[in-house]
Amino acid sequence: MPDSISIRWGADIRAGVVVFLVALPLCLGIALASSPKEIEVPLFSGLLAGIVGGIVVGAISGSHSSVSGPAAGLTAIVAAQIVTLGSFEAFLASVVLAGVIQIVLGIARAGILAAFFPSSVIKGLLAAIGVILILKQIPHLFGHDTDPEGDFAFQQMDNENTFSEFGAMLSDIQPGAAVIGLLSVAILVLWGKSKKLTKFPVPAPLIVVVFGVLASEAFRQLVGGNWVIQQSHLVEVPVTNSPQEFLSLMKFPDFGLIQDARLWVSAVTIAIVASLETLLNLDAVDKIDPQQRVSPPSRELVAQGVGNVFGGMIGALPMTSVIVRSSVNVTQGARTKASAIIHGFLLLGCVAMAPTLLNRIPLACLAGILIVTGFKLASPQLVKQMWRGGFYQFVPFVVTVSSIVLTDLLIGILIGLAVAISFILHSNYRRPLRRFVERHVGADVLRIELGSQVSFLNRAALELALRAVPREGHVLLDGRRTEYLDPDVLDMIRDFKNTVAPVHGVTLSTLGFRSRFRLPDQILYQDFANKELQTRFTPDEVLERLKEGNRRFQSGRMLTRNYGLQVSGTAEAQHPLAVVLSCIDSRTPAEPIFDLGLGDIFSIRIAGNVVSPRVLGSMEYGCTVASARLIVVMGHTRCGAVTTAVQMARSNSKSVEVSSCQNLEDIVNDIGNLIPDRRGLEAMSDDEIHELINVVAAQNVRQTIDAILASSDSIRRLVDQGTIRIVGCLYHVTNGQIDWFEDESAITPQSVHTED
Repeated sequence: MPDSISIRWGADIRAGVVVFLVALPLCLGIALASSPKEIEVPLFSGLLAGIVGGIVVGAISGSHSSVSGPAAGLTAIVAAQIVTLGSFEAFLASVVLAGVIQIVLGIARAGILAAFFPSSVIKGLLAAIGVILILKQIPHLFGHDTDPEGDFAFQQMDNENTFSEFGAMLSDIQPGAAVIGLLSVAILVLWGKSKKLTKFPVPAPLIVVVFGVLASEAFRQLVGGNWVIQQSHLVEVPVTNSPQEFLSLMKFPDFGLIQDARLWVSAVTIAIVASLETLLNLDAVDKIDPQQRVSPPSRELVAQGVGNVFGGMIGALPMTSVIVRSSVNVTQGARTKASAIIHGFLLLGCVAMAPTLLNRIPLACLAGILIVTGFKLASPQLVKQMWRGGFYQFVPFVVTVSSIVLTDLLIGILIGLAVAISFILHSNYRRPLRRFVERHVGADVLRIELGSQVSFLNRAALELALRAVPREGHVLLDGRRTEYLDPDVLDMIRDFKNTVAPVHGVTLSTLGFRSRFRLPDQILYQDFANKELQTRFTPDEVLERLKEGNRRFQSGRMLTRNYGLQVSGTAEAQHPLAVVLSCIDSRTPAEPIFDLGLGDIFSIRIAGNVVSPRVLGSMEYGCTVASARLIVVMGHTRCGAVTTAVQMARSNSKSVEVSSCQNLEDIVNDIGNLIPDRRGLEAMSDDEIHELINVVAAQNVRQTIDAILASSDSIRRLVDQGTIRIVGCLYHVTNGQIDWFEDESAITPQSVHTED
């Protein structure tokens, strides 16, 4: 246990150090990017947001990997609200109120909204941040720094955009910064590929920062000229000489506009946008967490609210969970939220006590760290994964990535969400229901199977499906899986059942709805045989029904039946369509094999599906009295009675010696007569014996048919008249398939399908 604790703390410390190094210039850059031309925003406000986000929010948050701080996605909103309210101090008051609103949202469990964010948008956010990190940091990698480090918007403060910046960079490459930046990337890449180096206790980004500081000093002292890293390409932390001077950098809120609607509009705007960005980032970070832990979103809203209240009181910019530093935290192996708290204390300590040392760090080496992180976020594997997810996943993903890269974080997310939601709405409109036609004995029925959650989004599709049922058609609404049914949808179903369906001549049946929906089971179509149907069907049509039923049985899409209704419907009389003689074997019940209802057949089961006077009497009753139209003799593979007969022939013994059954002799003797060349049985392999058993089982079907026709004048007469038909089949117990023997040809090994 002590070793695991030390490993965990070691990983958290390393991650905290790297996140601190990355967060430092980002905090300053976001403060600069948030500053409108009319009113200056102190750079220290960005650092304070990072400190509070790390220490206060980190301590309260339930997330193990999320790191909070000033948000790049809020820069435009912050600048606009500062101008609207007239001063930075009045804006701080709106930050405090926004924090209170977030606390209320968290207590009200509003974090549940995170569960509804489409994964395509979340993954698009991750990939977009990766792309932005690469594109935005390349100029810093080469010493071109006219735009702030934390500016992630497409249109930049220097009137350039993400792509035009590259043209400006080509004429402004600083050799010293470029060498440090490129070597920093090389060190990080090589370090990550070496198993020995990855286990080194000092993290690679810290090595890169030390290298950058030493190289910068070497260029300054030994080379000079344009190789010297200028101050504009170094970290610029405000330098204070005393605790009092440090504290003097703080600003305090002005609540003088508390009765002004503009202040409350600003607070609500910041609360909603910051909460949305936090929930999206939180979900995105959980997606890349190696341990796949789930962060409590409502608790995170409370944590962010407390952070914004505390930060607003001391002059900090509004904060959210930030995907950039959170992803760095994850990729550096953080185990717990201690890494976020450590990063906050490092910001506080170093900014307060070692600002001069921090101001020697070249931005080029920090850009290298962010570029490598960007490649991990925007990996080709992620793009391939989304492509394999299909059109409905890939398009919202690509739109989200493109929108974030070409606008800014907030607008891009909103565009991505809008596209994803439109795809979801379209999908719900097109494919919210399972629909297929069931061929019952009495009617063809369109079965509509509802999902577990039927919302108002499904109403249009369901109404369209119901109105598409042709006149005199039957439709079954299957609600057995439905847990929630929107009241509007429920009203529409009742209106269709009571008003629309009768006018259009449609019969609507319902099945399986919960009692609270007040849609009782009502099957209005005939799903079992009655006298009228029995008279209407020809023997060939009955045979085709049995074949269709077996195909449904094999595919697992059997008809929906109301057995309670069938019990009451067949209580007075039965009108079977067929008589089925099958084996007693537990794997061969005829009703499910042919997907039939109660009373649809008379089923006779006897070991080996052989004929006896009692079997013949049952068949005669089924055909002459009960008016069945078809006789089916069904054998099956791996038949126990046939196996016993083959074993008796192979060992030249009696059934009682093989099976210990005293009365089995009469059944297996007739089967044994079908076994050819008994002298060669001993030389057969096990596979050959199994094939022989199946062939004999099939030949036994033909022998049984011949015995029926030879022993029953009444059945033979009905066959000759065409009133009934008699067919044989062999059921394969391994896959449910049936081989039908409908003609008079002999059954050979080639006519019996081999089993897998």
